[in-house]
Amino acid sequence: MNHLGDAHLRTWTLRFMALLAADTQNQLDWLGERELDTESVVEEVELLCRISEGLAERGFFEPKNLRDLQDIGRRLAGIDAARRAGLWGNALVTDPAWDEIRTLARQFLLTTLGDWRQPLPRPARPQSGGH
Repeated sequence: MNHLGDAHLRTWTLRFMALLAADTQNQLDWLGERELDTESVVEEVELLCRISEGLAERGFFEPKNLRDLQDIGRRLAGIDAARRAGLWGNALVTDPAWDEIRTLARQFLLTTLGDWRQPLPRPARPQSGGH
């Protein structure tokens, strides 16, 4: 991948980790009226954790950062299909796995940026019903 692509993937990883590290109420506020599937969140984070290996090889993350991301990936892999079903907002308040993931994301941001408190990414616009 080119330097700009790697930089973009690093930024996206940091932004998504900021969302995962946020307090539950801040995550729910970020979601607002959006109905985001838990499965989609898990798949996105698993992808970011996988591509982080290449980013670390190319110097965009330190090895210690990679270990933190791998811990997050392993924890996500432990979320079974039944707990991946449904809306992420519901899972945030009912599934203790998200509390563990929050702690791991905070550790990653603390190791990577020196503070886990980071601005949340701008939410995507809700999809319109038509086209």
